Amino acid sequence: MEKYAWRAKLKEGKREEYIRRHDEIWQKMKDVLSAAGIKNYSIWLDGDDIFGYYECEKGVNFAAKVQSESEIVKKWNEYMKDVMDMPLDKETGAQPHLVRVFDFN
Repeated sequence: MEKYAWRAKLKEGKREEYIRRHDEIWQKMKDVLSAAGIKNYSIWLDGDDIFGYYECEKGVNFAAKVQSESEIVKKWNEYMKDVMDMPLDKETGAQPHLVRVFDFN
């Protein structure tokens, strides 16, 4: 299973709203993540920094493709624009991919 991590920034004063929206995440969004083979997804906050991590059961490229082609993900990204800044990867159209430099199992 491939691992994937991304980061973004909260907009000033939007922490509670960001949390609320994830507490109420759309079922259709969860369905897309499942269809993309995404498992063990967690999002962490440190001040205004957002860090996301998930594992890709069908591979990172497959997960990125499913997300970038999904109308639901496009709507979610539009919905989240007022609470966070996250430029999408120009090649995949998905979250910006971080480079893993260490892994301890």
